[in-house]
Amino acid sequence: MDKLNTAYCSDKYQYTMGKSYLECGKDKEIATFNLFYRKAPENNNWAVVSGTEEVIQMVQKLGTEPEEFYEKFLPGDDYKEFRKYLSTMKFTGAVYCMREGEIAFPTQPIVTVVAPMIEAQVLETPMLCILNHQMAVATKASRVCRATDKPVSEFGSRRAHGPWAAVYGGKAAQIAGCASSSNILTGAMNNVPSTGTMAHSFVTAYGSTVEGEHQAFCDYIRTHRGENIILLIDTYDTLKCGVKNAIRAFRENGIDDSYPGGYGVRLDSGDLAYLSQEVRTILDEHGLRKCKIFATNSLDEYLITDLERQGACIDSYGVGDAIATSKAAPCFGNVYKLVQIGDQPVLKRSEDKIKLINPGFQITWRISALDSSKGNKIDGYVFKADVTCLRGDKMDLAIQKGETITVRDEYDSFKYKTFEAGTYEARPLQHQAIANGKRVCPQHTLLQKKVFFKDNLHHFSPAESRLINPHYYKVDISDDLYDTKMRLIDDLVKQIQAFEID
Repeated sequence: MDKLNTAYCSDKYQYTMGKSYLECGKDKEIATFNLFYRKAPENNNWAVVSGTEEVIQMVQKLGTEPEEFYEKFLPGDDYKEFRKYLSTMKFTGAVYCMREGEIAFPTQPIVTVVAPMIEAQVLETPMLCILNHQMAVATKASRVCRATDKPVSEFGSRRAHGPWAAVYGGKAAQIAGCASSSNILTGAMNNVPSTGTMAHSFVTAYGSTVEGEHQAFCDYIRTHRGENIILLIDTYDTLKCGVKNAIRAFRENGIDDSYPGGYGVRLDSGDLAYLSQEVRTILDEHGLRKCKIFATNSLDEYLITDLERQGACIDSYGVGDAIATSKAAPCFGNVYKLVQIGDQPVLKRSEDKIKLINPGFQITWRISALDSSKGNKIDGYVFKADVTCLRGDKMDLAIQKGETITVRDEYDSFKYKTFEAGTYEARPLQHQAIANGKRVCPQHTLLQKKVFFKDNLHHFSPAESRLINPHYYKVDISDDLYDTKMRLIDDLVKQIQAFEID
């Protein structure tokens, strides 16, 4: 067995349900499942999509294991026929999903699966495993990067929850704005360079002496000439010897402001605001004005914001566990729910209002309009509202034709917005990725995903993308979707009220 066959990173109950579907004749019924989240972490307005590429790859690995593999978790004669079925069961359905780098709001379908019931059901756990991890990391990375206009590097592999998480977390962080990742496998898999400086062990390997620090710096420069050179200066004392030894080593090895590879120093402890200001003054006094200051040390968006407020002389930040583990909110809340069986919309009802789902086969449109009064304008347009429709309903068709539409708040009928024909543009957020079991969407490079996210972010107003108390962007559903949901709920409530047993 391929040990990293993520199609089988699943829960057993997906397969025990599958056996029942098969033996009760429901295996060929076409099911529609939506993957979405209900609330963004840390009071975010939104989340960053990452992981849909790995979902597409995972889906296509379904049914690639021999029959004896399934016997390991479905043993016994009772499962014999089901094991044969699974060993030849390929995915034959359709998958629609948002692009990586898309900005998604609560309840919007990030992935929609339309497939025979068993095929769609068994995808739940691996799909959630992939997307909950990567979207947690990407959303946190976007927060950290929005705290500063300086470059942020991700280097949290040593704190990540395993190698798989380190590799794909590094990718997710870069999509959401990080300039680079230290993880070499992330770089190799995505054809982008990985970045790094040096550890304290490199300095102490020369003996715990001031002169040993100097020699370590000289050797590092000599063996990395032509590259970007960053020296770690806080091993013993940042101001009394670290920065001075760095200056000595740079001078003795011909590194100055004319050096084409770029050079700098790194601070990894202490009062970063104060130390960076002092180090900047010392470097400038010695003519090293282009020497960059790179800062690390358990940073997150709040600490970076405070450093910026204090006027820290920091040119670039390195952030580890805050991003790699999404430390403040490590568990992302995507769920995978059945919304239609055949042509019949279905829903899960709950006494907890937030858990009430939208039924039916859906599509989300993002409405853009001219707005000269606010926002980061790209080609004069800013994002104004999202509306999720039943595919083919009245609003969906009207948007496709560019007709006048009115978007109403689901919970407050007095809140609505009308977009006149010819005054808005719209694009769908979900695109078909798999048709009849085969991939039909293009692959995008990591750089293209980064650019796509950045472009999305700049179409929102600054108020909607700020970290603290963001202004809430308009996210609604079509009248037909609302009416379908209310009809299902009303019918179900009537049945529940009339239900009795002898």
